[in-house]
Amino acid sequence: MKLSKIVIAAAVVAAGASSIATSAFAQAKEQFFPLLSYRTGPYAPNGVPWANGKQDYIKMINARDGGINGVKLTFEECETGYATDRGVECYERLKSRPGVSLFDPQATGITFALTEKAPVDKIPLMTLGYGLSVAQDGQAFKWNFPYMGSYWTGADILIQHIGKTAGGLDKLKGKKIALVYHDSPFGKEPIPLLQERAKMHGFELQMLPVTAPGVEQKATWLQVRQSRPDYVLLWGWGVMNSTALKEAQATGFPRDKLYGVWWAGAEPDVRDVGEGAKGYHALALNGYGTQSKVIQDILKNVHDKGQGTGPKDEVGSVLYTRGVIIQMLAVESVRRAQERFGKGKVMTGEQVRWGMENLALDQKNGLQGSDAPPVHQLRRPHGIDLGTCAHLGWQEVELLLRLVPGRRADPEAHGQGRCRQVPGRQEDDAQGCGGLPELSTSP
Repeated sequence: MKLSKIVIAAAVVAAGASSIATSAFAQAKEQFFPLLSYRTGPYAPNGVPWANGKQDYIKMINARDGGINGVKLTFEECETGYATDRGVECYERLKSRPGVSLFDPQATGITFALTEKAPVDKIPLMTLGYGLSVAQDGQAFKWNFPYMGSYWTGADILIQHIGKTAGGLDKLKGKKIALVYHDSPFGKEPIPLLQERAKMHGFELQMLPVTAPGVEQKATWLQVRQSRPDYVLLWGWGVMNSTALKEAQATGFPRDKLYGVWWAGAEPDVRDVGEGAKGYHALALNGYGTQSKVIQDILKNVHDKGQGTGPKDEVGSVLYTRGVIIQMLAVESVRRAQERFGKGKVMTGEQVRWGMENLALDQKNGLQGSDAPPVHQLRRPHGIDLGTCAHLGWQEVELLLRLVPGRRADPEAHGQGRCRQVPGRQEDDAQGCGGLPELSTSP
């Protein structure tokens, strides 16, 4: 009897150990993506589709592919309200989750706060089209990955475009260009480059900060009317953009002389403005629409099965697609890391960083041609090639002058992340890493 009890007890212990091992194994086979978002507050109209695109892409990869080489993808969303302190709180809460891969802070202010934490925690930061422009130096900022260009990139393109339309950059001498910007780290990022361009070409730079969130701009546009700049650059986000367009219309400033950054060129920015937005220009990081294969796969595997994060009619919109692109790059960075450190294994933050540095995208990934989301530019600050920096059908912007030192990649990196490119670098162009955002015009 005593022996029987011992056998039963041993069996129970063994069963418990098996259960624990099974649970640990299941947990170990999950790659975790922390998703910082802002679905509330004045920036919600822009933040919601962005966040929905990221979630839907993760759901699609799990449904269509079973994850990454058998590793299921998990996520948890954390609301920041676009506030830096709340973003740091989200980071601290989620950074210790098993299988954490990388963080997309979704705000320049939050990126500033996390830049010193990332090297300590060994978790990379992906800042697609935002963040620290100086982080283009990949040797100094090894854990920051400003894919698809920085705000220096965007500002440089706009000045070059304006110069080209004026008949040459030399024609900017004596002109006045006003920067209407969000009074935050995001809005202040392009200022050093614009100041340098002003010195080079002899135009006057007028800086007009707008207090966040930007719903009150009458005083700002009164200054515009009084100073009568030749061009206005709009560095806005959220409700600030539509407000600026309405005020430009009210003060009679011609919209065809108004140029926005890529965060001021989506549907929410012009929808409520209507006819008043005609002629307005904005940089475009990506296109829109539902024709690409990846968007079709999201509709088929996620929305048609009732698993969509948001409404079906937002799928393919500008910011939704941007969220898809961000998450696609995150997933492919993990996939690339697995190629080196073990397929079917959960990657650490350090391993994912290697994957980001050595990211290699080609037709096998389903990310080119008809398979690709409408990407007009994939910047390679940490060296991404996209198959020798292969084009995805975007329109290149002619580069006229060389201004900012090129981004230095890890000398051991051999993938697309090696270019760490800055606009106009002859060295980068020689490596076949051309391609910049295009300008979109409100019809």
